[in-house]
Amino acid sequence: MAPYTLPDLPYAYDALEPYISKEIMILHHSKHHQTYVTNLNAAIQAFSQTNDIKAQIALQSALKFNGGGHINHSLFWKNMAPADSADAKLTEGSLKTAIDKDFGSFEEFKKKFNTATLGVQGSGWGWLGYNTATKHLEIATTANQDPLITLTPIIGLDIWEHAFYLQYKNVKPDYLAAFWNVCNFAEAQRRFDAAVKA
Repeated sequence: MAPYTLPDLPYAYDALEPYISKEIMILHHSKHHQTYVTNLNAAIQAFSQTNDIKAQIALQSALKFNGGGHINHSLFWKNMAPADSADAKLTEGSLKTAIDKDFGSFEEFKKKFNTATLGVQGSGWGWLGYNTATKHLEIATTANQDPLITLTPIIGLDIWEHAFYLQYKNVKPDYLAAFWNVCNFAEAQRRFDAAVKA
């Protein structure tokens, strides 16, 4: 099995300014995400080199944490786009229709999403996901680096302090408000369309 690698960003480190600073993006991508990738590869290698069940069980938390960190961040980078790009605008289409249907309006959705995400204790993620059983969009949160596995991820927001503290300090609501200016709704639309067809 080939080792996992850090994915390239689909934009420059300064492309999300002024909403997310270049300094945050450099640290978040090249340091934090790279650490998850490095530690995931090390855990996979250690797991493959032992037949001791106790040792393999002991590695489960490292696999879950670092694997989740890699999955979540790989989604997160694609979840954003420069504010002045067409991708950062929610346009008429099936995703907007579903948001209006399931939450009343886009503004109501943002309020509910922000409230749920701000309720994360410590570190974690806020999500808009698609429930393939009920055919509805749902808001969810996950702790730490746990990936969203009960729903198909459409939009994910990192609420770990490393994602915002250098710029927004402890004012999480300002970070969440800023995020909606750089949310890649075109990518969210693609994910939604794929989830509906699945």
